[in-house]
Amino acid sequence: MSIYEPGTSIQRFEVLHDRVWMQHPVTVVSDDGATLAVRLDPGSRFNFPPHPFGPHPWSSHSAWASTVVLQLHRSGDHYGVWKFFDAAGAFQNWYINFEAPIVRRRNGFETDDHGLDLIVFPDGRREWKDVADLHWQRVTGRIDEGTVGLVLAAAADVVAQLDSNNHWWSAWDGWTP
Repeated sequence: MSIYEPGTSIQRFEVLHDRVWMQHPVTVVSDDGATLAVRLDPGSRFNFPPHPFGPHPWSSHSAWASTVVLQLHRSGDHYGVWKFFDAAGAFQNWYINFEAPIVRRRNGFETDDHGLDLIVFPDGRREWKDVADLHWQRVTGRIDEGTVGLVLAAAADVVAQLDSNNHWWSAWDGWTP
């Protein structure tokens, strides 16, 4: 298993049906082998290799925009926890991105976005995002029914953690860019 050194630039690969669909650099903040924390900075260039599934949903963008994002990936989880900051470095919100568990490579990690997201605002309010995308992704063959079940189980786990105010990513509450 690859453990990445803080400050190292690695690649985040979005892999769909065993082929890279998108990749871009991120910077390692921390890695203990169980939890990988990376930073996505404004200007991080996207690369979209040709893919049989068609263009990636973000293919109209050449780079990440103006926010700094801390991305937390815990081994085996079907979600990543993202912490968004505005251009001035002020905390905006937590963002639970339901995605495939990461697979480590020598030069980065693989995952795949499953289209369901949960925004958690500083006041604790929650907003589900792209709920219909989960169904659309299954119907179009991007994910299968088993993956839908895994995503829904992960969503229930995240909600239970938030409801009990006992979520593992609270250790990162004080982190700022």
